[in-house]
Amino acid sequence: MPEATVFYEIAALLMLASLIGLLGIWLRQPMIVSFIIVGMLAGPAGFDIVQSTDYLKLLSELGVTLLLFLVGLKLDLNLVRTLGVVALNTGVGQILFTSVVGFLICIGLGMSPIASLYVAVALTFSSTIIIVKLLSDKRELDALHGRIALGFLIVQDLAVVLAMAVMSALTASAAEETGLVDAALALAAGAVPLILLWLVVSRVAHPILSRMAKAPELLIVFALGLAAAFAALGEYLGFSKELGGLIAGVALASTPFREAIGSRLTSLRDFLLVFFFISLGSHLDLRVVGDAVGPAILLSLFVLIGNPLIVMAIMGLMGYRKRTGFLAGLTVAQISEFSLIFIALGLGLGHVSEDAVGLVTLVGVITIGLSTYMILYSQPLYSFIEPYLGIFERRIAHREQQISDGTSAARYDVILFGLGRYGRSLYSGFRERGLGVLGVDFDPDVIRDWGHSGASVMYGDLFDPDMHESLPLGTARYIIIAVPPHEIGVTHEDPRLALVEAVRGRGFGGHIAAIASSDADGAMLRSKGVDTTLRPFSDAAERAIEKLFGTPEADVG
Repeated sequence: MPEATVFYEIAALLMLASLIGLLGIWLRQPMIVSFIIVGMLAGPAGFDIVQSTDYLKLLSELGVTLLLFLVGLKLDLNLVRTLGVVALNTGVGQILFTSVVGFLICIGLGMSPIASLYVAVALTFSSTIIIVKLLSDKRELDALHGRIALGFLIVQDLAVVLAMAVMSALTASAAEETGLVDAALALAAGAVPLILLWLVVSRVAHPILSRMAKAPELLIVFALGLAAAFAALGEYLGFSKELGGLIAGVALASTPFREAIGSRLTSLRDFLLVFFFISLGSHLDLRVVGDAVGPAILLSLFVLIGNPLIVMAIMGLMGYRKRTGFLAGLTVAQISEFSLIFIALGLGLGHVSEDAVGLVTLVGVITIGLSTYMILYSQPLYSFIEPYLGIFERRIAHREQQISDGTSAARYDVILFGLGRYGRSLYSGFRERGLGVLGVDFDPDVIRDWGHSGASVMYGDLFDPDMHESLPLGTARYIIIAVPPHEIGVTHEDPRLALVEAVRGRGFGGHIAAIASSDADGAMLRSKGVDTTLRPFSDAAERAIEKLFGTPEADVG
């Protein structure tokens, strides 16, 4: 095919991806779903734009290799040692549950054992990229459930490494037409040069990168070259290119330059992965997809419901409240880009058919699309099904009690929500006036640091509808909501108003103050029972405290 025609084809794909992506943004969908739909539209069953399959395949392989290189770049071996027991147990438990039950479901659907195994393993991976993006947008990445979710997503990343190693053994077995044990032994012998190279690179990478960092362009060129070299060597030694790229990333993971490399390569990764998802979607024949709809819906329901349930069960047994388990469980209610990569590699080995790839792709579109809305609207969803979640919670949620400092029996004059910069200044001002202050925050690290400094603190999430029940309101005279409005990110019920209504319902007759984002927001808060509204960008904390003690109903700012 003439080069100009290939160029026109790629231009058409990118423009189509831009238009469909814009629609995806309006529907609040991750780009993965949009790009798979682009492939479906551009494939033989659609506009039949995809003709240069070799070029598309090359760009797809580069994107997948770079993706795994960046995954390896984040897998600092020191992080493995710091994985919490909760993250480890939850991650491993979810992987085992999903793979075993998923395998049995696939067997029940009449799939072959090897195809069932591939599909079941593909269902275990959740998308770190999507989850981090959604939790960041909701300001929940530092919340307790966000921290736990990130922990077991790291466990899943480690499972990806193991799965890729198994794939390499299967590749060697297929190439040499030997048994799996013989192939594994041969693979282990072939791995020696790659491991030695990894050790050498990991030892000399720091001084080399220190010199190259003076020219950022050279640093990126070296990282890309290293990823490609490891990928090529890995394929030559009987591994997959993808595993070679991952090992190259691990070789640089312990250097101080990994964040700089990762941030600069993220955009290139996203660009190249567009072609992988388009290629994947182009193989999803809309004319025969009807046969896969039933199995895809069944497997999607298993992922959307079964994965969160097992996470809630494990976290409940470990002493977490049902709300924390529910919010963390929602993050595994979808499959990821690794699931699609994994099943595509199985197709390349001849272990699965295009029907299995189409099935997993369809499951990906369904679960990623629906789970996005589940996470975005997690609070109203939790409120709706909360009465049915009691079995996932122990009578005493000791894990979350351990986060607080255990001083709830003390006497407090002020309960202060939000221990950021403004909250810290308010805390100091109240203490200088001799008042007892209880600080409340949703970030476990903040709670831990303040507790070590001797402050009275407790863990609490403003979005938690039951949090007010644990507040020591008996002696409190002031409740201060010092959480900035942009961190609240209100989409439905305002949690500030819910808290005010709850504490007033419990008979709290003291003074309530809250940060307002504007004059209109301040007027709305006062009409709902807030006595004083604070404007931290207009007034220092000292002035706010003077207003609180001097003016019963005021707008500070």
